[in-house]
Amino acid sequence: MPPDLRLQLQAVASVLPFRVNRYVIDHLIDWSRVPEDPIYQLTFPQPGMLDASDLATMTGLLHREASSREVGAAVRAIQHRLNPHPAGQVDLNVPIEDGREVRGVQHKYGQTVLFFPAQGQTCHAYCTYCFRWAQFVGLEDMKFAGKEAGELVAYLQRHPEVTSVLFTGGDPLVMRTALLRRYIEPILAARLPHLASIRIGTKALAYWPQRFTEGPDADDLLRLFEEVQDHGMHMALMAHSSHPRELQTEVARAALRRVRATGTVIRCQAPLIRRVNDDPAIWAELWREQVRQGAVPYYMFVERDTGPKEYFKVPLARAHAIFRGAYREVSGLGRSVRGPSMSATPGKLVVDGVLEVGGRPYFALKFLQARNPDWVGRIFLAEYSSTAAWLDELRPAHGASEFFFAAEMDEIRRRRVRQRQTLGPRSGASLRLVPAEPR
Repeated sequence: MPPDLRLQLQAVASVLPFRVNRYVIDHLIDWSRVPEDPIYQLTFPQPGMLDASDLATMTGLLHREASSREVGAAVRAIQHRLNPHPAGQVDLNVPIEDGREVRGVQHKYGQTVLFFPAQGQTCHAYCTYCFRWAQFVGLEDMKFAGKEAGELVAYLQRHPEVTSVLFTGGDPLVMRTALLRRYIEPILAARLPHLASIRIGTKALAYWPQRFTEGPDADDLLRLFEEVQDHGMHMALMAHSSHPRELQTEVARAALRRVRATGTVIRCQAPLIRRVNDDPAIWAELWREQVRQGAVPYYMFVERDTGPKEYFKVPLARAHAIFRGAYREVSGLGRSVRGPSMSATPGKLVVDGVLEVGGRPYFALKFLQARNPDWVGRIFLAEYSSTAAWLDELRPAHGASEFFFAAEMDEIRRRRVRQRQTLGPRSGASLRLVPAEPR
């Protein structure tokens, strides 16, 4: 790469996390197509990921070899402007009980608890769009992590409405199986009658499929999946598959076969990302490949309003057109997928269609999950927009001043503010200060 381009990429990587491994470099990136190659865009920082003025600031500092204090101050200022924890992850999702926050837990929807095991808060390689980028850059008091399974089990015992636990990160499968067992085995031993499933969110099938194929630790991981099912629970891998190429190497195919042989279900999801997969033909091929290998197409997400969102975002109107164009090209087995879906502050909404009413187009929106379960399944209209890319950029239909859930959402926020005012001095236990990771 030319020196000026290397300097720009270094500037971006000073602000946003960058990590890649040999498998991605050697087997997934088509270097004859760089920089347009989708996997290169997916894993390597690009100059356009920072605002032009921020990029100029960072390249200037690096070029003149400014002090680490000066560079760090500029980095933190930019990071905090990038909405590091969207959709109320810190303010609304962390449970507060007995005057303290619960370690490493998010509980946004009644049935599902997210747990962030401390040793799983990195990944084999980082996706440049990742909405959890703040986990990896050392932002003070911004990293979710829980060290003890006992507190998770106690929380589940107090909440019989929970039917599913999702281990997430980062990527829990960067951990050795012995460490992962320390979190999962106490749940199995507790024999919670209300718990129906354990899920692991992972990109390992794409970025390090050897995790499932090589050596005794891979074998032990597959045994652990079987043990979950032996305890009467559903075991699922929530695999992030952004492009069909990630599923088409021989080792990736072997990894999927080995996981499926345990009875574990692989559900595939990814956001719609400009420059990576913003083409209905790519999504149709991706869903067909998933079905061919026995995985379940699950979600097409809308890129969240965080980090380098301007570089990657696709307007909702185009997202719906891409989804519809791909959806009609696959068989019924591929139509298990839902989307395009926004994981916004009030809940998970899908753009269900574009309707014409009185000669005007409107977005038909529907909650798939919500902070208030009474909102789930409710269809409502928003004014059509060719440029809006997120819920807060949409206007209610027919001149309404706000969407039907707005007043109750405001009350949820006020209630959380009152809760946070009761927190004790060690209430930040669910968030850890971590050093910036070397690049």
